[in-house]
Amino acid sequence: MSTVTEGFRVHEPGGVERMAWESWTLSPPARGEALVRHTAIGVNYIDTYMRSGLYPRPLPTGLGVEAAGVVESVGRGVTGLKPGDRVAYYYQADAGAYAQRRVLPASALLRLPRGVDDELAAAVLLKGLTAWFLLHEVHKVRRGDALLVTAAAGGVGLVLTQWARLLGARVVGVVGHRDKEVLARRHGSHAVLVGYDDLPARVRGANRGRPVDVVYDGVGRDTFMPALDCLRPRGLMVSFGNASGPAPAIAPLELMRRGSLVLTRPTAGDFIGDTAARARAARALFSLLKSRKLRVLVGQRYPLAEAPRAHAELEARRTVGCTVLVP
Repeated sequence: MSTVTEGFRVHEPGGVERMAWESWTLSPPARGEALVRHTAIGVNYIDTYMRSGLYPRPLPTGLGVEAAGVVESVGRGVTGLKPGDRVAYYYQADAGAYAQRRVLPASALLRLPRGVDDELAAAVLLKGLTAWFLLHEVHKVRRGDALLVTAAAGGVGLVLTQWARLLGARVVGVVGHRDKEVLARRHGSHAVLVGYDDLPARVRGANRGRPVDVVYDGVGRDTFMPALDCLRPRGLMVSFGNASGPAPAIAPLELMRRGSLVLTRPTAGDFIGDTAARARAARALFSLLKSRKLRVLVGQRYPLAEAPRAHAELEARRTVGCTVLVP
């Protein structure tokens, strides 16, 4: 039996005015698929990139890559899931979480354990999985590593910083506004710097006179070059986001002149794109959430119909922590 759902689609790339509220009919789940009724939907910067065209997608396109909800029905061949199960997912292959319901591969769904509620899962899943692969796969953080984390009070920054502390790293966080300083400090930054002026000298001052081993930069254009100069020789620059716009192009010789630096631009699909890797990362994340070793701040909640407002606030850097849409 077909199901009617409502949500947002984009027919032309651009600003939040391009987000169109529509209704459409979902076919029953085919073999290997499941129909999920969303209870909470996560908002991420990647959603704004898909909407604006920075990350081009075939149009029209849905928006949103993560959500939590309840399985309503499953197609043939699905094992390990049944109607009524609580689930969450990160699924970038076909954006469409900004909707009341959707059909997607059952292999993309993660069963939620007791102690992790729907809103928490939707808020933190992608951010937590991102923190996992940044800290365990892109660079295996060890006790004593010195890290610089930009946007330390953002959704990924707060999770990344706490997890890095649990691994024994020393974290210098940077925030764009003074009102986010206390938040970053409470979530694990040993030192918090406000603003990006004269960043290399201030980072050394906050790190016992030394440059850092690794930079995790989710801001992009405004922070990339100053953050690069905060690294020790043979240090690692991890550019994983574009909150202020894409990072500038850089010649390989610039990395040599700064001490044979290493630069990487990872994407989630290459680290948690397959079912096994995603499940392994999720187990680690859920374990920290259940034991309360990882605190998640849901700083903003909006009705699903106000998703354009959520995008505008996120892009203006007026949000803290995670943002959730509620259908």
